[in-house]
Amino acid sequence: MLEVKDLEVYYGAIHAVKGISLRVEDGQIVTLIGSNGAGKSTTLHTISGLIKPRSGNILFDGTDITGTPAHKIVASGLVQVPEGRHVFANMSVMENLDMGAYLRKDKDGKRVKQGKWDSRELTGGEKITIKDGRNVYEKHEVQATTIEPKLKVEGTGAIEYVQTWGVQGRSEVWVGEQSGKTQDRGEVVPATDCIVACASVAPKGNEKVVALTFDEGPSGATKQILQVLKEKGVTATFFLSGDAAEASPATAKAIVDAGCEVGSNSYSDDSLKGEDRETVRKQISKGTDAIKSATGVKTMLLRAPYAAFDEQNWIDSMDLVSAVVSWNIDSGDWLLNGADEQVSTVLDSVTPGNIVLLTDSDECSEQTLEALPQIIDGLIADGYKIVTLSDLVKTDTALSKKLTSLTKVTMPKNAVFPQLAENDDTTE
Repeated sequence: MLEVKDLEVYYGAIHAVKGISLRVEDGQIVTLIGSNGAGKSTTLHTISGLIKPRSGNILFDGTDITGTPAHKIVASGLVQVPEGRHVFANMSVMENLDMGAYLRKDKDGKRVKQGKWDSRELTGGEKITIKDGRNVYEKHEVQATTIEPKLKVEGTGAIEYVQTWGVQGRSEVWVGEQSGKTQDRGEVVPATDCIVACASVAPKGNEKVVALTFDEGPSGATKQILQVLKEKGVTATFFLSGDAAEASPATAKAIVDAGCEVGSNSYSDDSLKGEDRETVRKQISKGTDAIKSATGVKTMLLRAPYAAFDEQNWIDSMDLVSAVVSWNIDSGDWLLNGADEQVSTVLDSVTPGNIVLLTDSDECSEQTLEALPQIIDGLIADGYKIVTLSDLVKTDTALSKKLTSLTKVTMPKNAVFPQLAENDDTTE
């Protein structure tokens, strides 16, 4: 009986086998099925002792063989026959079979010791020397193919960030220098897919915290908004448009001086979705540069115009963006439907960890300035603490461990931009 328990196998930082468990009873035939890179070959190689697992156990007939050398596992009766079907070309079929069974008992019931095989005569008078029992391959050319990582988006929520960076894998085909025969070695190094995680803030202990955020500024109303925040003793996060920051750098700087947090609303109000890579990167970079020039703060926190940011946008710009943030509650001030409606929209639907959207623009400034103090007073009266986005994330223990900085990111040197999965369709 063969039993595998919670097997974990790594190739460096690559997590190739993730907690696999299986059981094969005597007389059973069990098949491992999966796509390229699923870990089939790695699992078999680990069972055979060719790869050491990081954790987990392998039991054969009740004996723990985890970490046992491969030749001892073979001697115990656990044998792997890999694809390729390599044989000794100059030996007969029977001689090849005899070689494969050298650890078995002979006709007299005596086990032939490995050392006795040095210069053993075969039926045809040939001699062969067994040195260390390792596989011996024909000299060969290695034809390597790069396996590109795919992009996967997991979860739901108002905050998106790169949780796992994409790393290239490699598959190999060996071509014999003399025979010309080929052997497909498969994925010798599996690719690590890039994972963009989506989450909403879940404060520890359901603490009543909320973040107020403002889009499109700075505007002619910004200083008045800052005055309201100061009077109420709270701070907020402002997503600045790069062109607006260029036009009013002193006002943009006043936001930072007031103790508020700044992020980017891109350079202009143009949607990023559907644009080519060059345009997307230019809009994000130009916005970041304009905000830094005006405020002295380099932020990689992005709220895409109209919250339109898809998988292809991530692929094009993940080295430029620490996180993409939308909202949980839209106050609707941009609809110009009256301050009372805005106040009730926020206060009637707020829950701990929410991100509230407000607008810092000249067009809706009158209603926003009327509604803002009422929203703040209502939240405080209900026991809420109003904080910046970065401080909001810190209240979620699990999220803050994964998203160590909301405003900064560095793409690892070994990471590459992923590709869309074949079944992804980002067109509308």
